[in-house]
Amino acid sequence: MLVTTTFSFDGYRIKEYKGMVRGIIVRSPTIAQGILGGLKGLIGGKIGAYSQMCEQARQQAYELLLQHARELGANAVVGLRYDASEVVSRESATEVLCYGTAVVVQPI
Repeated sequence: MLVTTTFSFDGYRIKEYKGMVRGIIVRSPTIAQGILGGLKGLIGGKIGAYSQMCEQARQQAYELLLQHARELGANAVVGLRYDASEVVSRESATEVLCYGTAVVVQPI
């Protein structure tokens, strides 16, 4: 599947628009990530455990977006974007949304 943050592909034309597609995932840190992140937060510096959690969430959201696009019969996604926000309830969690427009492209 072709994916781009722009709205076109060199050498291809958009034949059909299938609609908006998205992948959304909500992740919270594991106990170990929470402990390591909390300790690192006290002394400062890069919090690798949280970075790893966020990267996993982005990858899972991206994979869900691709699955959604395939279900619509698309062979490409244009205008890919990510958005993230913190979801707070009893525990802190991060929501990652990956979205774009599913299209059918064909070589020119």
